[in-house]
Amino acid sequence: MKVVKFGGSSLASGKQIEKVFNIVTADPERKVVVVSAPGKRFSEDHKVTDLLIACAEKQLQGEDAGELAGAVLERYGQIADELGLAPDIKDIIKQDLFERLDCDKSNPEVFMDLVKASGEDNNAKLVAAYFQQQGVEARYVNPKEAGLLVSPEPGNAQVLSEAYENLYRLREQDGILIFPGFFGYSRDGEVFTFSRSGSDVTGSILANATKADLYENFTDVDAVYAVNPFLVERPKEIKELTYREMRELSYAGFTVLHDEALVPAFRAGIPVQIKNTNNPAAPGTRIVNERDNTNGPVIGIASDQGFCSIYVGKYLMNREVGFGRKLLTIFEEYGLSYEHTPSGIDDISIILREDQFKDGMEKEILSRIETELHADEVKVQHSLSLIMVVGEGMRQNIGTMARASKALAKAKVNMEMINQGSSEVSMMFGVNAVDEKRAVQALYDEFFAAVAAV
Repeated sequence: MKVVKFGGSSLASGKQIEKVFNIVTADPERKVVVVSAPGKRFSEDHKVTDLLIACAEKQLQGEDAGELAGAVLERYGQIADELGLAPDIKDIIKQDLFERLDCDKSNPEVFMDLVKASGEDNNAKLVAAYFQQQGVEARYVNPKEAGLLVSPEPGNAQVLSEAYENLYRLREQDGILIFPGFFGYSRDGEVFTFSRSGSDVTGSILANATKADLYENFTDVDAVYAVNPFLVERPKEIKELTYREMRELSYAGFTVLHDEALVPAFRAGIPVQIKNTNNPAAPGTRIVNERDNTNGPVIGIASDQGFCSIYVGKYLMNREVGFGRKLLTIFEEYGLSYEHTPSGIDDISIILREDQFKDGMEKEILSRIETELHADEVKVQHSLSLIMVVGEGMRQNIGTMARASKALAKAKVNMEMINQGSSEVSMMFGVNAVDEKRAVQALYDEFFAAVAAV
């Protein structure tokens, strides 16, 4: 049995949903289908989820959201018309949306989750209606009735352990099950969403719960590439990689798969296959527990912008008991999370996403570090990019760091920071954002272009 998830671009129009139908019905093992909300049809288009967020914000501000709600309903209406569906499905979606918009707004975050979740929920109803129209035994599954229980954390819900036992019963149901992604229900019956792109998480949860043999994740690319194709021309496709490698690459900027999505599948040991809705014959990329390291030390290179580094220097820092705890407590009190903390005996750097800083917060933090920790030097460096070089093969390969450093030096890219993960599956370089593309190209040429030439 297979669980299949389709992303927003795969469901953006009637034509795309016809492709989804053909893919699902071509393989009788595809029993559970997880759907996202309709995505963009073209670059200037709006995702339905973005429209819903704007709609909820208007409502919370006490303003009229009629125009935005109309835009949402128009998207569903166009898809329904393209598929030749009966008008009643449009009425069902319209009633559902306006009922949500009229709900209690005393807790804005809970209200936002309720409205956001309608994107996936109503799209699942529409997709199920099309399958039924085509004469296939299929039905929409309500996550509440199925027992997808989650923690009451708006925008960051976590699946509860009892949900797996509840969802296992889906195996006993006949026909194809169309399941909305992105959200679940608390024990009190309220809607809470996973983090953005959480339909990947739903698919992984259902694969685990139903003990599927494979979790197929359909998107709009043929495979996971060794590097961002917007940074490097015609990069190499990755045929197979491990959960750990994919997790590292997703964290560092790969957007093919949500970086939390693999956890339930990983725990159950279920392989994940990334495939292309627009080219289903392409083999795609397989994500597994273990693989043969026959491709060299590096499997992929990822990068992401928007980081800053706060450097703290103090003589004899290593002798001062509790210094690190006191430093991180300051960040905690401002609600800031950090990414990395490379350190020496007399200095430490805190790497974090700079968009976390609110007005005046950065200046306050620097002042507190100076006065409360009596630091000799405190400075901040903005506009950093983090580049992650990932590969299970690095653990058995000597000189990978030296090759990477040499490649960056040859490209005249200054390394602001170096950090190697304790698992030895990844190493990270901090560079100025303006040097990101040049740095990624240099690393790709070092670890992939030379191999391809041979």
